[in-house]
Amino acid sequence: MRTDQSVLVGGGPSAAATGGESVPGRVDVKERVYRTVVEQASATLIGVSRSDVKVDVIERGAGLALRISTPLPVPDLSDTAEISRTVPVLEQASALQEQLQQRLTGLLGRDVTRVAITITGAIIPERRRVR
Repeated sequence: MRTDQSVLVGGGPSAAATGGESVPGRVDVKERVYRTVVEQASATLIGVSRSDVKVDVIERGAGLALRISTPLPVPDLSDTAEISRTVPVLEQASALQEQLQQRLTGLLGRDVTRVAITITGAIIPERRRVR
């Protein structure tokens, strides 16, 4: 994968208003870089550990398609108050798809055209005491 860009002699990015001499070039971004960024951003947004998230990045034209496999955080079954406030799984997955598409488009600098989420299980987040 690569991103084409022009740079000024000396290393700065070119712009139409700078009037400087530009040198055509490109920046190659390896697929593993995209995968690592998507794994970390997804894990942070979903609320799971990065090691629980598996990502496939597929280049499609000018954009990227992502396949994300992850467990979904759910409340402890003994916490009935939290269970009653929980959003249904399909609504939660749909909201995650939209949020990930927007956030990753900004982070990666590439158009994320599709985000497919596969829920691999449930995970109960560890409660921490406030001291």
